[in-house]
Amino acid sequence: MVEVNPAHAVRGPKHVVKKGRTPVLDREEARALLLGIDTGSLVGLRDRALIGTMIYTFAHVGAVLAMNVGDYFTQGRRGWVRFHEKGGKEHEAPCHHKLEAFLDEYIAAAGTADDKDGPLFRTTGQRTGASQRMTQSDAYRMIERRARAAGIKTKIGNHSLRATGITDYLKSGGTLEHAQEMANHSSPRTTKLYDRRTDETSL
Repeated sequence: MVEVNPAHAVRGPKHVVKKGRTPVLDREEARALLLGIDTGSLVGLRDRALIGTMIYTFAHVGAVLAMNVGDYFTQGRRGWVRFHEKGGKEHEAPCHHKLEAFLDEYIAAAGTADDKDGPLFRTTGQRTGASQRMTQSDAYRMIERRARAAGIKTKIGNHSLRATGITDYLKSGGTLEHAQEMANHSSPRTTKLYDRRTDETSL
């Protein structure tokens, strides 16, 4: 009889996830998603601005929905966005010129430019009688609805837009280091989970 297991301290190899499972849109699908939104209404302008923010900044949906109007500001003749991340951390990033246009048009139509402390992305208030900050469930339902309208069969969610932005950025010659900084990831391993360029190799 052996009183102590001699292999007790031995640990097997750790399984490392190298690829995320989040569905990703290709460039044409992402373009179709944005162009398919009818911007003749305030809801359309809001949805385009929200989707554009997630695609162009790689930000987490929770951080995007937590934005107030004052978190979109001008600095050095350029639009910037400020995100409030977990643990009270703040992350600022310059806007792509298309995202600037999306946000400017939405805020002008909403008439919320002076409400700096109010939520940037708000519900219509049809159910509750008053507009309030959008939730992640609201965003998920909106994205599903817009994807169906654009004829996109890939089942996407809130994180798909972040992964789409990161993948397209890397395809366009961007570096993993910059993508990590833009996504505010503490480790490049996390950013790699959103990089789906190997999907094309698989195909």
